[in-house]
Amino acid sequence: MKRTHYQRILLKISGEILTGRGEYGIDPAVLQQIAQEIKEVKALGVEIAIVIGGGNIFRGIAASSKGMDRASADTMGMLATVMNGIALQDALEKIDVQTRVQTAIEMREVAEPYIRRRAMRHLEKGRVVIFAGGTGNPYFTTDTTASLRAMEIGAEVILKATKVDGVYDSDPLINKRAKKFDELSYLDVLKKQLKVMDTTAISLCMDHRIPIIVFSLKKKGNIKRVVLGEKVGTKVRG
Repeated sequence: MKRTHYQRILLKISGEILTGRGEYGIDPAVLQQIAQEIKEVKALGVEIAIVIGGGNIFRGIAASSKGMDRASADTMGMLATVMNGIALQDALEKIDVQTRVQTAIEMREVAEPYIRRRAMRHLEKGRVVIFAGGTGNPYFTTDTTASLRAMEIGAEVILKATKVDGVYDSDPLINKRAKKFDELSYLDVLKKQLKVMDTTAISLCMDHRIPIIVFSLKKKGNIKRVVLGEKVGTKVRG
């Protein structure tokens, strides 16, 4: 077995990735690919916690910008993350990966309530834990949830899986001359207002020295490469 660079990780998956080539909903093929990659990483002995977004179903910020009450819109967005969490759990358990969904918004018939010690016990027993429902509060993003949960469970790193292969100085999908950064400091991200995570999430990681690695989930095997310490995407640290 190869030696891993990290023993306990927090994987942040954006909801938009789950759409595949579509614009909305969940592409089962993408879900299966992500589940298979997680299984391969778990086989290396890595403890995996996941925070999943809900942008493929509902975006609270977008709805509030069109006149919906922000608190109501954010609550709907948090419920969307629960749907994605259950879908990913189903995909993982179909390939024999024991998984638990914990949600910050209590719904016992659907998932476990978020309890930090129980989550850590699941990880110690080799189960994958999916944190859904955001922080349970409006006005906080799933990026902030990822930073908060990473601190609470003692994760060594946050792996932010996106559609882009790292952090650029401008949108590479629009600007072909966009410059990619291999490494950044937390202050660089804040000063340059780079779209890595929101400022609350970055500040939490900076205060507690949790590195963030931003990489593309489109390239098969990238999660495993990051865990093995290969240079993938952009690393943000102190």
